[in-house]
Amino acid sequence: MSELKNDNIPFAGGEPGSEAYFTGEALVNILVASDETNSYSVGNVTFAAGCRNNWHTHPAGQILLITDGFGYYQERGEKARILSKGDVLSIPSHVEHWHGAADTSSMTHVVITNRSNGEQVSWLEPVSTEDYKAVNEELPINL
Repeated sequence: MSELKNDNIPFAGGEPGSEAYFTGEALVNILVASDETNSYSVGNVTFAAGCRNNWHTHPAGQILLITDGFGYYQERGEKARILSKGDVLSIPSHVEHWHGAADTSSMTHVVITNRSNGEQVSWLEPVSTEDYKAVNEELPINL
């Protein structure tokens, strides 16, 4: 995980992301947990180069604040888009999507995830290696 250490990233560090939800290495740092006071959680996620999360949805949406590196966001059935430092993305409720680092760069983002009826995320299947490679070939990031 040494590739994921970057002192310039606010809120860096965290626990390894679960292999059940990530392909590759990720660190997840929960900054604010949802509870009776907050209907959302806030976390910092750092993806090593080539890491991405599974397809998933959020019953009450999610916001991504990209703080470092380069990566991708893709909604099911749509073309992927490049994410880079300074991008802000508002993901609507119930939209199947994935996000993660490019194969040539790590990526870090702060996530603000709302909850509905106690639920924040519904995890689906992993993004296939073939689909991930196709995104990197279609939208190459040359550093």
